Amino acid sequence: MATDIKMAKLDPASVFKSPQEVLQDKSLSRNQKIDILQRWAYDERELAVAEEENMQSSGANKHNILDEVLKCLIKLGIDTDQNEPPPTKHG
Repeated sequence: MATDIKMAKLDPASVFKSPQEVLQDKSLSRNQKIDILQRWAYDERELAVAEEENMQSSGANKHNILDEVLKCLIKLGIDTDQNEPPPTKHG
């Protein structure tokens, strides 16, 4: 079954079990992988803000997932310093 690219770009965690799975998906282009991983990083940062503001947590260790996403982006040649959020919570 082919990867649902549209859904993967909207909610990567609903399509892939891990960021590493995105890298291993041969049906995706490099740019699609980057888009999906950047969205995943954004989602993880938003969840961290929500947790910081005492909103409901999913219970998973989100910090490790964000680290894994950033490592995958580095493997694709993306400078993750550009993906770091600004000093404010929402940029």
